[in-house]
Amino acid sequence: MRLFLVLAMMLALITPAEAAASGCASVRVPGAAKQRQSCLDDLTTTGTLTTGHTVQADWAGLTSAGFPVPRGVPGIQIDGYFPDTSTSNTTHGWNHDAQFVLRLPDRWNGGLVVSGSPGVRRQYANDRAIGDQVLAAGYAFAATDKGNTGADFHTDGRRPGDALAEWNTRVTQLTIAAKAAVAHRYGRLPNRTLAAGMSNGGYLVRWQLENRPWLYDGGIDWEGTLWHENGPNPFTFLPPAIKAYPAYVAGSGEAHKAILDAGFAPGSEFLWQYHNDVYWGLTQRIYQAEFDPSFTGTDYDYASRPKAVHRAVERVSLTGKIGKPLITLHGTLDTLLPITHDSDVYQRMIAAQGRAGLQRYFRIVDGNHVDGLFDLHPDELRPIGPCFRTAFTLLEGWLDGVRPPASATIPRANGDLATTCALS
Repeated sequence: MRLFLVLAMMLALITPAEAAASGCASVRVPGAAKQRQSCLDDLTTTGTLTTGHTVQADWAGLTSAGFPVPRGVPGIQIDGYFPDTSTSNTTHGWNHDAQFVLRLPDRWNGGLVVSGSPGVRRQYANDRAIGDQVLAAGYAFAATDKGNTGADFHTDGRRPGDALAEWNTRVTQLTIAAKAAVAHRYGRLPNRTLAAGMSNGGYLVRWQLENRPWLYDGGIDWEGTLWHENGPNPFTFLPPAIKAYPAYVAGSGEAHKAILDAGFAPGSEFLWQYHNDVYWGLTQRIYQAEFDPSFTGTDYDYASRPKAVHRAVERVSLTGKIGKPLITLHGTLDTLLPITHDSDVYQRMIAAQGRAGLQRYFRIVDGNHVDGLFDLHPDELRPIGPCFRTAFTLLEGWLDGVRPPASATIPRANGDLATTCALS
């Protein structure tokens, strides 16, 4: 009820003259401490790379080179930030967190898509994988840095878990403000608001549909992180893999089995060195610093850690009690968030809550956590980006009354995997 009142108060700021404004009229983002508006000929990365209204480093590696690149979406871009005390995001030289980007196309289809960044990246991280696609379809698009960024995100907040809990708050905050800004720009609220995100951004979709379902009509969860106090969570599958990996490299069969037992798929071995070097250790380290800063050892054992650590994880845990339609995508060769210890489990959690009818879950054979690796292993992997595009169309149809196909494991297909994906 409180969120509804906040939104109503924001909408009350819109005057009839402002609501009727068209073209490159001034648009206000309620609650923003700073905003900067630009009128652009193209809001997609085709245009924003040229004009400097995106940061390519934010989204590098998340899509394959062959992922379709739309263009020609004129409109308004608003960059800004909400009040915050942390300073890890240095974009625009602002040194201020809670930064956001809002893009409002001239040719609007009446919808809004809201997204939180994957990993610990900044607000432009979804520009290529999600923003381009939905802007080309006519949606307004809003994205946030989640309130803190980078490998030291854990320094934000006063107690363990605060920084990650802020991610959820910032997505809610942006959703409310973006709805009001859309109404300011176009004269009416969006008729459809969707949440979409990958990895940590997928976790945010799950959390929003569980805890703030009234703000959304549906969502797409692209391999979201599963946090659950009793596990599985990144503390239950990353430490065993990290511990066993050196012995695996030395030829130990027991170590190989230990990594498989941790959840990593048979057949994903060709990805283990890359993920050990780039993801496994860093991911465990930054989350351990967030939830368990007193730990000083080497071999992390979540089960034996103090109750306070488990309570911190519980604060951000998922339940499966989604309140709006959700489409989940996850690759069978995900070597950061193994599918059997993540989305397979989340599907069961949703079913246990009696909400199975609100989810469609597509397991993408040979899909990995980041599509950029498809360019290095085109014969072993397939990108999930094209499946997101298909899933988005399915979600639109679902909300229009067209029953989507049943949940399924999607086999590797012939044809151009970089551009097409059939989810049936």
